[in-house]
This record gives sequence, structure tokens and C-alpha cells, in this order.
Amino acid sequence: MKYRRIGSSGLKVSEISLGAWLTYGRSVDDKLSESIIHKAIESGVNFIDIADAYAGGSAEKAVGQAIKLFKRSDLVISTKLFWPMSDNVNDRGLSRKHIMESIDKSLKRIGTDYVDIYFCHRYDEETEVEETVRAMDDLIRQGKILYWGTSVWEADQIQKANDIAQKFGAYAPIVEQPQYNMLDRHIETKIMPACSSNGMGFTVWSPLAGGILTGKYVDDIPKGSRADTTQFVTDELTAENRSKVIDLLALARKHDLTLAQLALAWVLKREEIACAIIGATSLKQLEENLKAKDVELGAEIMEPIEEILENKY
Repeated sequence: MKYRRIGSSGLKVSEISLGAWLTYGRSVDDKLSESIIHKAIESGVNFIDIADAYAGGSAEKAVGQAIKLFKRSDLVISTKLFWPMSDNVNDRGLSRKHIMESIDKSLKRIGTDYVDIYFCHRYDEETEVEETVRAMDDLIRQGKILYWGTSVWEADQIQKANDIAQKFGAYAPIVEQPQYNMLDRHIETKIMPACSSNGMGFTVWSPLAGGILTGKYVDDIPKGSRADTTQFVTDELTAENRSKVIDLLALARKHDLTLAQLALAWVLKREEIACAIIGATSLKQLEENLKAKDVELGAEIMEPIEEILENKY
């Protein structure tokens, strides 16, 4: 496994990392979840990404149970807050109250004294950014979190958080966690430059576009699959994207790769990106995707990839 620094921080994470969205604590039973997490760590994965909203807190519990056998300092564990966790009007968003109360709940569910990265899971239009920045700074000084980051924030929002942190001498976010893959490159124009200029790195989710970039949805949508149960995946299954996937699948086979390996290696081609977060639901899937760490994409394959991606069909 190879490891990369997150932005200009000293924190290093495995290029291929493991996420718990839609999987652990929900669609994958606890025994299998534990086996997958153990295999990932034994294979060199050191970063596991979770959130309080994943399965209503059950993902944090599932991951916490699975990592008990390992030395905590060998792992990089992140969790997130923003989405409502109850009907309580204050049990949501990025207010100081919600941040301070949510971290304690997450730490208890995970069974750890601290998390390495605490993500603001979305931007909160109802809370001043200064309040959020100061609360995150306090958590770092208290030792409950080591770093903090943003997830699915716009460039101007990211810049504002950094400006406020600089103004008050507070700890600034070190990382943004956006969706990024061959079919969704929106962060390249404004978000990547904003983060890079502030020393922030990227840990990206959905590098396989919810499974679309495995090729399994080319002919139909298997019952029970993500495209069958998750709207955001269905929305990406456009005729244009299907055509691109067919061409990418042929290119991958030509180079003795799976489409997933090609897609993951393409994401990791960008130096700004510290890791691609995968969501493995089986040991076989995990093992196949981990092979992407050894894939080097030269000009002979990058050029046809870009031709396919730029083709509007």
C-alpha cells in the first residue's frame, strides 16, 4: 500500500481507503463487515471513513467494534456531523451546541477517545462560519479531534472558513471530501484550486460513481443494487454515461484491468487527492479494488480515457 499526505498537513492515509456509507451497520451484516474491515487493515488500509448519519449511528458502532483488535494509533478514523440525528431542533447543523454534543456521542459509539478527522458533512446556511471554526478549534485543543475538514462545500465557503481561521489563529480545515470520479469532475474548476491554495487535500467519495464505473449497470439494474435502491446512482445512469462506461470497459479490458481498477487509478492520478474511498460489500470486491494501488496509467491510456470522457455522444 502507498500512503499520501493530506494537503500540507503531516497526516498520511492509504491511497485506497474504506468508507461505511450504505454498507456497514446497514446493508452488510456485522460479521461480514468485520471481515472486510479486518482484511482491509491487514492489506495496508489505514483510513476508515464514517459519519454519525450513516445508518443512524450504526455504522460508527460497526466500525468501532471491528477495529478493537487493532492498535488505535495505527489507524486514521474520521466521522462527520451535520444531518439531523433526531427531531430535536438543535440536533443538526454546525452550531457550537451540535458540534460539542455530537462529537461525544460519536466517540461513545465508536469506542475511542478521539477521531483523527472530524468532517462538517455539509455547509450550514443557518450558522455563522466563525462559530463552526471556533468550535472545531476548541475540539482540537481538547484532544477530541486531531484535524477537521469539510465535505461537499463550495469554493467560496471553503475560502471563508480558511480566512476566519487565519484571522483568529484557529486551526483551519486540512481536507475537503467531495464526490469525484470519471463521470463527475465538477471540483476541478473552482474547488480544487481553492483547496490547493489553502493547503487542503482531498479524500474523495464515490470514486466508482456508486458502482456505475464497475460496468455492472451497462445492461440492466440488478435488484437490490445501489442503482436499485439509491436515487443519486439512478440519476447518474444517463444514456451518455452508459455510452462512456461501455467504451471505458473496453479500454480497461484491453489493458487487462477491471473498469473499477481503471477508475480508481484515474482518480489517484491527481496529486491533490490523498485517497479514494471505496465501499466494499464483499471480500472479493475489496481485494479486486485494492489492486488499483499498483496500476500506473501512462499517456497511452490516459489520452484515450480523456477522449472518451470528453465525448458528448
